[in-house]
Amino acid sequence: MIQSKLTFPSTEAEAKNKPKRLPTSDYYDPAEQQFIQLLATEDLDQKLAAGLLDASEFERAIAIAIEAAYKGTAEDNASHRFLQRVLYRINRLKLFWYDDLQHYTNERSLYLKTVRDEIEEAWQQWEAAQLDVAAYREMNVRQALIARVAADIDPPLSDDNLFFREQVTEVGYRRLVAIASLDGLVEASQLSRTLGGVGNEVHSVLTRLLIEEYGGSRLARKHSTYFTTMLEELDMQTEPEAYLDLVPWEVLAIVNHSFLLTERKRYFLRYIGGLLYGELTVPAAFRNYQVAGERLGLSDAAMSYWNLHIKVDELHGRWMLDDVALPLVDKYPNDAWELVFGYDQQRLLSNRAGAAVTQAVREAEITA
Repeated sequence: MIQSKLTFPSTEAEAKNKPKRLPTSDYYDPAEQQFIQLLATEDLDQKLAAGLLDASEFERAIAIAIEAAYKGTAEDNASHRFLQRVLYRINRLKLFWYDDLQHYTNERSLYLKTVRDEIEEAWQQWEAAQLDVAAYREMNVRQALIARVAADIDPPLSDDNLFFREQVTEVGYRRLVAIASLDGLVEASQLSRTLGGVGNEVHSVLTRLLIEEYGGSRLARKHSTYFTTMLEELDMQTEPEAYLDLVPWEVLAIVNHSFLLTERKRYFLRYIGGLLYGELTVPAAFRNYQVAGERLGLSDAAMSYWNLHIKVDELHGRWMLDDVALPLVDKYPNDAWELVFGYDQQRLLSNRAGAAVTQAVREAEITA
């Protein structure tokens, strides 16, 4: 039986009498370690069913975290972080990492699916509550998309933007790159999971987008290779997930949200709306990091990741609006509102993640 350091009140009455405190990372860390052991256990489902493994303490931590993160009134970063890390560890099994094949022994585990579904259900209800979902059904979708694109393509500089342009030091820049490496080294992987099925004009544009992200099948031109070059010049680790522990939960939420939408074909329109926002807004965001890198004296090769995206994603944003999103409005007139909902959700997730990254960068500079 797997042991855990988690301790709980022995009776319901004792639990009610305890002061209500938000759980801390110290509380969740043992549960996450138990979960990591479960992931690596051969025949996980069978052993759990036979009573050869005890996951009750991990499951109790999940229940407590869901209550604290999605049903409480206080901001509970520790609970959010624990849940998003658990989700990420499950979702990453959908990608192949060219590592030990035994790491995938539980990729189709019904138990892991149950854990994932339980978290996602509560999390997605919480996320949807941040927006007025009913209002989207009444929108003129075409006008709404065009207006949003016009507003977001070149927004005014914020205080956070100016911080990166004018103030961030090498310490802070390295923290930015460390966090960004989680996505930068496996870029566009979720998009690949939407491309199976019938070919058409929309499908062809998405395929072309993926091929460009993957460098036309040439590793030297794959976008993740440019990110690796930047890491190498900064003398940082280039292995995927090397800096996972530095990644704020808000960033993990974007990754997990993308996994969810690409795995559920019913959510395809929401995914496309989010992808439109992402491709559209990358150039403006990356210009701030480009200016920071130039000020810090990085080479042209190290800057190529930012430079490339500033150039190509302007084109990708136009593709996504004119050749993907607007044609889908015509094809799915009754459901097209989900494109705008997906766009706004991605904007909300991205703004939240951007603020968290900036905070992490500032903290790195303070503690350096």
